[in-house]
Amino acid sequence: MAIFWIPGDQITLPCGDRILENLLGTRTFLLAQGNGHLLGDRVLLCILGDMGIFWLLGDRVVFACSGTQTLFPAWGQKPPLPGTSPAAPGTRSHSPAWGTRTLTTHLGTRSLTSGDTVELVEESLDVNLLNNAVRLRIQGCPFLPGGIHLCEVQSHLVVLLLTAQTVHRLLLPHPARLYRSELITESQVQSVFTDISKIHIRDPSNYYVIPSVPGLAPNSVASAAWLSSEGEALFALPSASGGIFVLKLPPPDAPGSVSFVELKQSSVVQRFLTGWMPTAIRGDGGPSDVPVSLSVHCLDHDAFLFALCQDHKLRMWSYKDQMCLMVADLLEFMPVSRDLRLAAGTGHRLRLAFSQSLGLYLGVYMHAPKRGQFCVFQLVSTESNRYSLDHISSLFSSQETLVDFALTSAEIWALWHNEENQTVVKYINFEQNVAGQWNQVFVQPLPEEEVTVRQDQDPREIYLEYLFMPGRFTNAAIQKALQIFSQGTERHMDLTWDELRKEVTLAVENEFQGSVTEYECSPEEFWQLQVEFWSKFYACCLQYQEALSRPLALHLNPYTSMVCLLKKGSMSFLVPCSLVDHLYLLSNEHLLTEDDAAIFEDLEMSRDVVCLVQCLRLIGESISMEMAFIMEMACSRLQPPEKAAEQILEDLIANDTENVMEDIHSKLQEIRNPIHAIGLLIREMDYETDADMERGETPHLAPQMSLSQLFGSSTAAHVVCGGVAKICSVRFLLCRDLLILQQLLLRLGDPMVLGGGQLFQSQQDLLHRTSPLLLSYFLIRWASQCLASDVPVDTLESNLQHLSVLELADTTALTPHKLVSGPQTIVELFFQEVARKHIISRLFLQPNTSLAETSLNWPHLITSIVTDFLWPSNPSFLFPECLMGSCQYTQLQEYIRLLQPWCHVNMGSCCFMMGRCYLVMGEGHKALDCFCQAASEVGREEFLDRLIQPEEGEVVSTPRLQYYNKVLRLLEMLGLPELVIELATLAIMESADDWRSQATLRTCIFKHHLDLGHNSEAYVALTQNPDPGRQLDCLRQLVVVLCERSQLQDLVEFPYVNLHNEVVGIIESHARAVDLMTHNYYELLYAFHVYRHNYRKAGTVMFEYGMRLGREVRTLRGLQKQGNCFLAAINCLRLIRPEYAWIVQPASGAVYERPGASPKRSHDGECVAVPSTRQIEILELEDLERECLLARIRLTLVEHDVSAAAVAGNSTPEETVSLLVRAGLFDSAITLCQTFKLPLTPIFEGLTFKCIKLQLGGEAEQAKAWDWLAANQLSALVTTKESSATDEAWRLLSSYLERYPSQNSLYHRCVISKLLAHGIPLPNWLINSYKEVDAAELLRLYLNYDLLEEAVDLVLEYVDAVLGKGHQYFGIEVPLSPASPTMWLPYTAIDQLLQALRESSASENSVLYEKLNDRMEDYQQKVSVATMERLYCRP
Repeated sequence: MAIFWIPGDQITLPCGDRILENLLGTRTFLLAQGNGHLLGDRVLLCILGDMGIFWLLGDRVVFACSGTQTLFPAWGQKPPLPGTSPAAPGTRSHSPAWGTRTLTTHLGTRSLTSGDTVELVEESLDVNLLNNAVRLRIQGCPFLPGGIHLCEVQSHLVVLLLTAQTVHRLLLPHPARLYRSELITESQVQSVFTDISKIHIRDPSNYYVIPSVPGLAPNSVASAAWLSSEGEALFALPSASGGIFVLKLPPPDAPGSVSFVELKQSSVVQRFLTGWMPTAIRGDGGPSDVPVSLSVHCLDHDAFLFALCQDHKLRMWSYKDQMCLMVADLLEFMPVSRDLRLAAGTGHRLRLAFSQSLGLYLGVYMHAPKRGQFCVFQLVSTESNRYSLDHISSLFSSQETLVDFALTSAEIWALWHNEENQTVVKYINFEQNVAGQWNQVFVQPLPEEEVTVRQDQDPREIYLEYLFMPGRFTNAAIQKALQIFSQGTERHMDLTWDELRKEVTLAVENEFQGSVTEYECSPEEFWQLQVEFWSKFYACCLQYQEALSRPLALHLNPYTSMVCLLKKGSMSFLVPCSLVDHLYLLSNEHLLTEDDAAIFEDLEMSRDVVCLVQCLRLIGESISMEMAFIMEMACSRLQPPEKAAEQILEDLIANDTENVMEDIHSKLQEIRNPIHAIGLLIREMDYETDADMERGETPHLAPQMSLSQLFGSSTAAHVVCGGVAKICSVRFLLCRDLLILQQLLLRLGDPMVLGGGQLFQSQQDLLHRTSPLLLSYFLIRWASQCLASDVPVDTLESNLQHLSVLELADTTALTPHKLVSGPQTIVELFFQEVARKHIISRLFLQPNTSLAETSLNWPHLITSIVTDFLWPSNPSFLFPECLMGSCQYTQLQEYIRLLQPWCHVNMGSCCFMMGRCYLVMGEGHKALDCFCQAASEVGREEFLDRLIQPEEGEVVSTPRLQYYNKVLRLLEMLGLPELVIELATLAIMESADDWRSQATLRTCIFKHHLDLGHNSEAYVALTQNPDPGRQLDCLRQLVVVLCERSQLQDLVEFPYVNLHNEVVGIIESHARAVDLMTHNYYELLYAFHVYRHNYRKAGTVMFEYGMRLGREVRTLRGLQKQGNCFLAAINCLRLIRPEYAWIVQPASGAVYERPGASPKRSHDGECVAVPSTRQIEILELEDLERECLLARIRLTLVEHDVSAAAVAGNSTPEETVSLLVRAGLFDSAITLCQTFKLPLTPIFEGLTFKCIKLQLGGEAEQAKAWDWLAANQLSALVTTKESSATDEAWRLLSSYLERYPSQNSLYHRCVISKLLAHGIPLPNWLINSYKEVDAAELLRLYLNYDLLEEAVDLVLEYVDAVLGKGHQYFGIEVPLSPASPTMWLPYTAIDQLLQALRESSASENSVLYEKLNDRMEDYQQKVSVATMERLYCRP
């Protein structure tokens, strides 16, 4: 037998003069909304004054609490009456695609009326609705109680409104069309009220004023409305003259006029009233047959109208035939007094219920002073179309004020107010309960009137925690209290839960500070004032919570076993109890009358259990708040519950003033087998499963939109998880009392009580089984009350990255947490993101299972969540996974803290989760300890097994190594190298026989040691790597990183045992592959060889470095480095014995011929063939010295002229000489020529040209010349006014000609040729110098450049010198004489001169010719004389 309880205020209704945007209160239980229609998966809720109305469409029922009730089953399954066809007229003949499912879904709409205003709110358990609240006002027309009805047609929802003066029809879009066209997201859709503002409520075709004749009966409380099969809207109202009149509006899309029909028992002839008719024509009618409750049941082409009238009679009318088909006097079925028969039955109620197999049931509540009676009838029809009532049951109640009741084909649920104005809900199965005993429903009490605050606690924190505890106060109640407490200064509308908390804190603190007049007060006074003001605000909240908790309507959905209660400001739901909860919550009088056979088949065991529960109730009623706090703290602080139970027992015994212990002892004496009874209770409460749960992958639900949305709204999460919280709260108290009772049994030690030798079993078994049970319920209760944190988007994205490393991001447990405006517990978060999807996925695995056998059946849903997902001792680990995936790290830490000491299931997984939390909190070393502890459970737990699943193509190693690899990846992503090293070191111990894993781990250790700057440790890890390939990679990385950090000393000094050649090769390859000025690999390699005394290698390296600098770095700095490189190379060779002082010339192409380099191409794009062999060239010390000199001279050149760097860097000696000459560095050029044995001709030509330019140039040239003149070493530089740059240049040239003589006076000739070529007169010093060296060549030069006059003068002087006049100026030692050596003249040149003079036409040349010719003749004569004398003088 199932008993239900009502949780506290749940789904918040709009209150006052506004609509809350978020219509959810603090918590909800179960799966429907009050007072409304289920539109496929929605429910429409309506409140009229102090009455509530439900409508349930689609898969549900339509239910009007205020007077009428119509039951509809699922889509396309409208039940027929006896003798009618199963098809429904008009409203249900279709079966839209979105509503064809047979599963239960839960949404709804509610309305609140105040006079002429109605507020409609639609809510859903499947999706979150947008624009779901609306207020309608029909000015001056107050609504009738229960005067709002809703019907479905294929394309619309039709809302029928009845006021005291008018009737209205509103056409809303059908959810089927709304879903197809206006879907926003999978969890948010538009409400049916979205476009209600577009409706023209004064449209004449959709409203009508009720005529004054026949007129509405005064104080009418009954009404009914429905749609005919043709789409006509019909309104049934009590007539002022008695009976019923029906107003009919034509279909909205068809022309027609409004018509009336009056149904009266005095005539069976129908009368259509197209306007109004006088009362005399209509006939008499007494007020006794005025209906007090109306209900309609629709047939194919007719409608049965049931009227419960003031004369205590039930009348059944056929609207089609305008005929009263049946009249039944209900006083015949109840004990009647004369007073009751004469009194008008104004408090009677009528409900209908339909069963496919049993037909139509009628439930009638007959009101009488101080008592009431329910009568249940079944409508029976005969072949002659006559109807009668078959009396099923009569049930009596002592409650006086019935608020509402619900009827099914087997049960009655009733809602009362008792004399203390408290809510009372009971139900009874009228078919099976012959004794007529009502079953009790345990109503959630209001919050405590006072909040206990200890002196060591902050009143603000305690009151805020209590006020905003999930399920305690509604948002509306707190906002109302805030409005009053703030004295109406501000209007707090549509605040989120967090905003409301801040506003409450601010309001109370402001009120508190404004009342404090003393400048200083003691801490005790301050604390007392805080308690005073917070208790004042709390009392205000409590007052409004009580007002909003007043129930208005009750609804029972037989298709889902769902019972819900509509209150003034909220919705509550009734949760099915288990047997244990049922017994524990029953009052003593009900427990004593409980049928033992209904508990267990063994009657003795049933009696034992009842007595045991009585003992537990005695203990629970005796426990004070302080005692209860002891157990709470013990569970929270991880202390043994057995010790806390023992302490509570001692306090109970010490404070036992009412002899409770004696009562418990006497009850224990009645138990025949207490150990067995306790074990039975424990087994009933233990959800631990023996077999491992199979973790099924959730199917892709996108194609099944409606199914994937099942229970998807935040309302559904509040409902389901609130039920979980309630069950666990009750079970926790039960286990607590049971643990105390077991301690009492141990203390008594009575063999008669304990059953002989069962003491040891009780101590060792039952105590140790009860304690984990209590802790399990404490843990789930805590999770059901712990609020989830709102998580920033960037935190979610970061978390998803971490989970992707663990390859967990695609699991269903790790969907990012959606932020919600209201409070959301972590259990609700888990239900929405994980549990709901897994429950739905089971439908795919069980396609042929009936709804009652699945977890979607309401009694099984909460149990399924606790058993399959939340019970700590079961293998499912989805709940902690969800917390991790939703970034609820603080909550996850607390959950594992409460779980770990006593639960030995998923221990490794919990350690892993705790490690993840520590990582987020920045406590890396604690995280590492947790990860290491979890490693021992790898291969034993399902979560860790999923964690170590290898990737495609990954080499499978041992499970523990796979686990270590995943954790290492996570730590690497988080940038925790020290932890990576530590964990990898531990992992190496696990991989003793797996060299591949060892290589991976050693590489990991090397990498992170290197990142941390632990160079020595990195080198050690490198040398221990068993994989040569990885070792070489690590070595390469070590070289690069240390070079980048400039930690070259460590790099050079490492021993590199068996790795010497590899290191050299790596450094060489890097040296030849990277930019020379950015990296210093050559210098590193030089230091490497020098450190090992390999000077020839060191010299080779530096020489190659210098060569490359000259080719690639043609800058001043590059030339400086080049010179240093050559000097270093020379120094290295000088340190070697002379016979070994040589190196191999590096090939110029070797620098570029490296792996990955692009092929070399010619100017036409063709690839240049690489020579297969090359000639080896040996360079000795002298060669290096020459290269060093060349580099130094290049540097000098570039220092003098920076623009020359681009060409000087790799120039040949000849090219360098040209550059030096152009720059005016003649001394350096001469040195270079002498070193490389090059002629000095270019130097003299260049200097001569500069002299010419200076001689022909202006002052600018003169100024520039001093720079290069200063760069050349002159013996005595003259800088007086009389000396110019031109003079100094000529002097420099003169000195060079004197200093560097040449064979055949080559340098003089080239100088004179340059001057003559430019038409520059020869300086006298040059002529004189050359005359002394080679006068004949000077003559030929004159002739070559057609300088005839100068040639004549030269010949004349030359002849005179030969003859003895100035012979010293021509280099003639002895002039012509008979005794002198043989003398000669350049006769050929002289003849050419004479010929040129003779042929010249100029008169001056003829004079010269005569003069030269005469002189030559004179010379010939003297030569002849001297010749003859020598001949004669020769012996």
